[in-house]
Parts: sequence; C-alpha cells; structure tokens
Amino acid sequence: MPLTPDQLAEIEAARAEPQPTLRAVSPGMEAHLYKAVPVLDHGFVRVIDYMGDDAAIVQAARVSYGAGTKKARDDSGLIRYLMRHWHSTPFEMCEVKLHVKLPVFVARQWIRHRTANVNEYSARYSILDREFYIPEPEALAAQSTVNNQGRGAVLEGAEAARVLEMLKADAGRAYDHYEAMLSQDGQQGLARELARMNLPANIYTQWYWKTDLHNLFHFLRLRADAHAQYEIRVYAEAIAAMVKDWVPAAYGAFEDYRMGGVTLSAKGVEVLRRRLAGEAVTQETSGMSKGEWREFEEVFG
Repeated sequence: MPLTPDQLAEIEAARAEPQPTLRAVSPGMEAHLYKAVPVLDHGFVRVIDYMGDDAAIVQAARVSYGAGTKKARDDSGLIRYLMRHWHSTPFEMCEVKLHVKLPVFVARQWIRHRTANVNEYSARYSILDREFYIPEPEALAAQSTVNNQGRGAVLEGAEAARVLEMLKADAGRAYDHYEAMLSQDGQQGLARELARMNLPANIYTQWYWKTDLHNLFHFLRLRADAHAQYEIRVYAEAIAAMVKDWVPAAYGAFEDYRMGGVTLSAKGVEVLRRRLAGEAVTQETSGMSKGEWREFEEVFG
C-alpha cells in the first residue's frame, strides 16, 4: 500500500478544509494538492505546496523587459519566446514541493540533480519499513549489447522466475538480519545508523523535494525521456502530468522546444545545409564521429 490509512485520512482532512488566500493559485495544481499518485509497487509522488503559475512567469519577464512588451505579444507567446531562447530566470519564479516515496537506488539517481532542497527520511532515527521494489516481469531485461547504461531484451520463462526469486529472497533475508541486529530482546542491539548499512538498494525511502520550475524542467527533460531508466522515468512522468496542469502554457512550450525538439552541433547544421543544397553527405565527409553520425541519422535519416 503506498499510503497508510492514517496518511490517507490526513490528506482527506487537509483537502476538506480549504483556506482563503490572496496569493495567485493554479486551479490545475489545486486539484493535485496533497493527493498521492501511486508509482511502482509501493511508491508515490504528491504535491505538498507550490508557488506561482503561468502568470508569475510573465510577470517576472515583464519586469525585465518593460511594460511595452505587453503590446508586442500575448502571455502564451511571451512564454514560448522565453523557452525558445532559454531565458530561464522567469521560470525560477515558480516553485513546487513534492513528497516522494521511492527505492533507494532511484533516489541515488535523482539526487544527482543538485538544484533542489531535499530532506530525506532518516534511518538513523527511524526504522525503515519492510517494503522493497520488486520489478514486474516485463521490467526485467538483460544488459543491452549496444548501450552500457541500458537494457536489452526482456527476460522470459525460467530465467525471469530465477531472477525474481533471488530479488525477493535477498531483500527478505537482509531485512530479517536488519531486524535481528536492531532487536534488544536479551541483547543491547546495534545502533540504527549502523544496522541500516545492511539493507539493499531496492528498499523504499521517502523525502521532501523542493525545486523551481526551471530546474524541474531540466529534471523532466532528462528523466521523462524515453532513454531514461524505467524506474525513475515513471516518477518523472507522474510529475510531468502535474506540471502540465499547473503551468499549461509553460509546459506546452517545454514539450515543443525541449522534449520534442533537438539540439544540433555546428557540424550538424552544416550537414543539413549541404543536404538541402542537394549534396550526398556521408559520415566520412561530415566531419562527425560515428556516434555523432548515428545520433544525427536517428533524427534526420
């Protein structure tokens, strides 16, 4: 169960008592506030608080550009201009605070995005629950033969069953030993800060994660991408759905220019110009490495 009955009751109580406010609110984000979206087998992500909306981005931009900008383009057009030219500061005027429950190995990927404020559940003070991420069979895949960071074909039959059994058995055994080390039944018991080191990387942790919209877009561009690891990608996709409702104009521009767009090197631009002029350009005559050429061909081949 992603949330305990007490946590669900707390959420319902918070949503049942809306407070009057003079600050700007986003109706789309208000609909998400406090609710937990299940992710993986025991995880979730939910919005705890947020600040700003599409209008806050426009407001900040017009402070920089001056009042005359209003006559030149509407709000949506201005947001698209900012995204297109990556004038990122106005997007930093919006912030969001998330409560996330996730496996430790996913958290270690996530924390590499160092542009956020984080406070994590402490296993020095509290005892972690017996909850582990065990992949669905379709998420079990062999190592890719062409990408050292990726997956290949899905494991099937006896091989998949063997791997799942090892994952479950190892996680259960490690937690049994964790509890035994903590136990004070007839013994002193090991300190929590030491006993935790025996736990596997698929055990669940929780944290509060607060970031601004500019850095959140960077997170989503990397982690909601089809090439991202599945276990972090599903969290990014859940967050992206919330952001789309929170700042629809900004998210639309982000989808168009960042998620759906491509970045070309100077060599890539030159190859396109030569092709448009009718020249047959090959990898050998492009000046690109084999890897660069392969990536170029994936988009323009």
